[in-house]
Amino acid sequence: MDLELNETQAAFRKMAAEFVDAEIVPNVREWDRREEVDLGIVRRLGELGFLALGIPEEYGGVECDMVGYTTVIEELGRGDSSVRGIVSVSLGLVAKSIATHGTEEQRREWLPQLTSGEALGCFALTEPGTGSDAGSLISRARQDGADWVLNGQKMFITNGTWAKVALVFARTSDDGGRGVTAFLVPTDLPGFTANTIHGKLGLRGQATAELVLEDVRVPDSARLGEVGKGLGIALGALTKGRISVAAGATGLAQGALNAAVKYAGEREQFGRPIAAFQLVQELLADSAVEVEAARLLTWRAAAMADRGAGRQELATAASMAKYHASETAVKVSNNALQVFGGYGYTDETPVGKYVRDARVLTLYEGTSQMQKLIIGRALTGIDALVPR
Repeated sequence: MDLELNETQAAFRKMAAEFVDAEIVPNVREWDRREEVDLGIVRRLGELGFLALGIPEEYGGVECDMVGYTTVIEELGRGDSSVRGIVSVSLGLVAKSIATHGTEEQRREWLPQLTSGEALGCFALTEPGTGSDAGSLISRARQDGADWVLNGQKMFITNGTWAKVALVFARTSDDGGRGVTAFLVPTDLPGFTANTIHGKLGLRGQATAELVLEDVRVPDSARLGEVGKGLGIALGALTKGRISVAAGATGLAQGALNAAVKYAGEREQFGRPIAAFQLVQELLADSAVEVEAARLLTWRAAAMADRGAGRQELATAASMAKYHASETAVKVSNNALQVFGGYGYTDETPVGKYVRDARVLTLYEGTSQMQKLIIGRALTGIDALVPR
């Protein structure tokens, strides 16, 4: 495997890094304090093509492979996980699902809006009572003539209060995971309500919402894919979504490490920089090794996606990357906080936010425990979630 980025991938990475340093980093603390990023950043993401990566050009997309996409996501994660989440969800989960499974009419209606930043999408799968066990969701879609009527509640939905379209997964029969269907639901329809979730530990600038659907009526043309095939659409999107989360986690860890190295060279105790102390160097060295390992696991999974690896092989690689990178983000941000000492405990320095933002990465798009089960199933051939 070639571990070097090609010219195009490196160009995407450089452009993203420059954008992050110029337009995100200077605003991160303010956005975190007021619990909302400046939505003007969405327009800039669209202008730069970051909401269009990997979408066919005829729908406003930008030609980019999965490795190139992960380099952009890593840089956005280094800057602000709240901004990274906008792209990971609207592009990675929603737009790419429409590009893969949508009709020509759906692609032409939604993709130009999503790729330009004119509209954002949200991925409405998780419910108050169903997280890891997505196949047991209870939101329902009832067919009524040529329409579908949706009822239910979704929880912890990224972009939920900003989105113009929600990719909603609802039960159309009682046949377990085979009874779930996907729908593209405009969020301005009667009966659709989005409520912002406040008081989060991290990702404060991101619009995380509870969605309530009460007799929301959509035509059959809003159905994405076949009836009963929605869970497959969701799980396919989440496999690549885990690569995106791994990239963002790697970026966050890199940002925390960069901050710690810089501070260790500036902060003096006992007459010399704390970087001179062996135990501080140990914290930095451990962090650097973990970040590099996370990056390589992520690039490996992305490269496998680019070469068309099999579904199970790719799912395992994505889970390995997501598990290691998310846990690395927690470990490295904690190490950085230790290097900063008491100053790291305030939001005057960036590491406190890294710690808070890192923690959720081990939870969403599949907890670390779920990733271990997926990896374990691949190793043993035994599915721990199926009763024997």
